[in-house]
Amino acid sequence: MAIVTINGVAKEYAKGTTYQEVAREFQPQYENEILLVSINGKLRELHKTVQFDCNLNFFTGIDQPGIQTYHRSAIFLMMKAFYDIVGVEKIDKVTVNFSLGKGYYIEPHGDIVLTQSLIDRVKIRMQEYVSQEIPIMKRSVNTDDAIELFHKHRMYDKERLFRYRRVSRVNIYSIGGFEDYYYGYMVQNTGYIKYFDLVLFDEGFMLMLPQKDDPKEVPTFEPEKKRKLFQVLKESVKWGECLNVSHVGALNEKIAEGKINEMILIQEALQEKKIAEIAAKIGADRSKKIVMIAGPSSSGKTSFSHRLSIQLKAQGMIPHPIAADNYFVNRVNSPKNPDGSYNFEVLESLDVEQFNKDMSALLAGETVEIPRYQFKTGEREYRGDYLKLGKDDILVIEGIHCLNDKLSHSLPLDSKFRIYVSALTQLNVDEHNRIPTTDCRLIRRMVRDARTRGASAHDTIRMWPTVRHGEESYIFPFQESADMMFNSATVYELAVLKQFAEPLLFGIPRESPEYMEAKRLLKFLDYFLGVNSEDIPHNSIIREFIGGSCFRV
Repeated sequence: MAIVTINGVAKEYAKGTTYQEVAREFQPQYENEILLVSINGKLRELHKTVQFDCNLNFFTGIDQPGIQTYHRSAIFLMMKAFYDIVGVEKIDKVTVNFSLGKGYYIEPHGDIVLTQSLIDRVKIRMQEYVSQEIPIMKRSVNTDDAIELFHKHRMYDKERLFRYRRVSRVNIYSIGGFEDYYYGYMVQNTGYIKYFDLVLFDEGFMLMLPQKDDPKEVPTFEPEKKRKLFQVLKESVKWGECLNVSHVGALNEKIAEGKINEMILIQEALQEKKIAEIAAKIGADRSKKIVMIAGPSSSGKTSFSHRLSIQLKAQGMIPHPIAADNYFVNRVNSPKNPDGSYNFEVLESLDVEQFNKDMSALLAGETVEIPRYQFKTGEREYRGDYLKLGKDDILVIEGIHCLNDKLSHSLPLDSKFRIYVSALTQLNVDEHNRIPTTDCRLIRRMVRDARTRGASAHDTIRMWPTVRHGEESYIFPFQESADMMFNSATVYELAVLKQFAEPLLFGIPRESPEYMEAKRLLKFLDYFLGVNSEDIPHNSIIREFIGGSCFRV
């Protein structure tokens, strides 16, 4: 027998009892279905069995590990159904390109004519599998055998991925004989995957899935609300194809072959070309006196604003970059979360009235002293940074709320040019395992905050849910109002950030609540070969996070 402590209550279970059996006993206490467990702080799938005394926690779709497991399992189920309906001989590959809204945009390649009728048949097949409750099996194979297996399945992205894996074994999942590899855990059987929808869209289709806030509700796909973002995401995929680096295996191949420096230069040139295009559009309308740059945390808004300013100078303008963060209220006066921690994501964390007073004065031709916020002390300071605008001058203002007109309520609308910046990674682990843009931004922020703000990785991970909640509430709703969008992600950056992030993540103790997320990120970074940061250009957006930028960021 083993003593299992659940929600503070200790119970005895026979060794060999599955955690699914334990979950069934406690399911009535949970509104949503139990999908995953943690055993003494380590995530485990429900097919695992009780072997020793332990503390157990359940995860449902309202928890991040739970909803990630659900999404991953739903993608696997969709792949099984798609291959069954279309036929493996007609498919070259099926790529999960990126998330859009509350779903995933998926493109199949091969001898396939996509129609709504075909998509409906795939959906019906998925529903059949759900009703059959087919076990999702897991087996461990030698890495060399995995390479051979995925070559046979013509999943060449996975074959290339495993050529650079240090681990000796790989976990392979299967549904009814259909085998695949996934980065992370799965639900116990197909019966758990009840909520999904498939919608034909553009050159592929959307797999719509429930979110943490309502794990039983499938959101409606509203493409008209995501048109601009979709085009930028598609462009990012084309950039990856242009660089011949769409997945981690291809990136590692470039690194191993000594071709990474050329790829870095091409990537930076592509970004500079896009920034020049944006500057040209602004320069063509001299009525625009204020550039408002917004985007989620760690998008590289500050470096982008400086690089854009250089291009605006080439257009004959005199730009003045201003960080809206300099208008933070003093930390002691900041709004707080329910747990008592400071909330720097809400608009109220900024001195909106002072910001409007200063910007209006600048537009009126007055001289204004611009403040600077010190993150380490949590106070706004004045250091004699005076500014006055001439006829060719233009303000370049960046901050997470800059697309929200409540921030700049007193400034004339026709004088604003709005830009949305985000790090929309064009790189995936392989064709079925996408890299969430939030992971890239979290790693960026972790590295930067440790270097510039004295924050530990523990602090950054702990605050991240609040940051993400703020983005969903105060940034993403305004992104489609932008005049232009810019993707700040670079295809090589995770190979560079790896060497800075890993020591920070290893510093999080096992007993910390953030250890589980740290371990997940460490496993993720293990996919990448490292790249020396010395060859990164000093004006690169990545320099904002790792240091060595030629700009004041």
